Amino acid sequence: MRVRRDRNRSRHCSGAVAVELAFVLPIFITLAFAQIESARLCQVVQLLTTAARQGARVAVIPGKAQADVQTAVNTVLSSAGITVGTVNPTPTTWQTDPGGTLITVSISIPYSQVAWMSPSMFFGSTVLTGSATLSSERP
Repeated sequence: MRVRRDRNRSRHCSGAVAVELAFVLPIFITLAFAQIESARLCQVVQLLTTAARQGARVAVIPGKAQADVQTAVNTVLSSAGITVGTVNPTPTTWQTDPGGTLITVSISIPYSQVAWMSPSMFFGSTVLTGSATLSSERP
């Protein structure tokens, strides 16, 4: 038995494939970039939360100052190349509040400063925040 190929048919199919590719490829590339940006967003939020937690752990210890909290936060974020402004724990009287007082460290940064793709196609105006709250250990 012989299988016959229709050469004209294969030429028409290749044109259809090119048209399908022209429609599907931009959608596929957009989804790939969206996934990359979403992964970066999640990574930075996790780093901010970890840095805030480390800053809060320092802030609840008696005798620690704002500079100690700032150093703890910067140590965590510097490994990822992220810099933030001044970190101020709340409440503002956190250094003198009695034990059991909740101390919160919050860190925020615009996504546009940490995006891998510039300009950010999906999360350009988003502000990322990480925070941690611990109880003061002062007597």
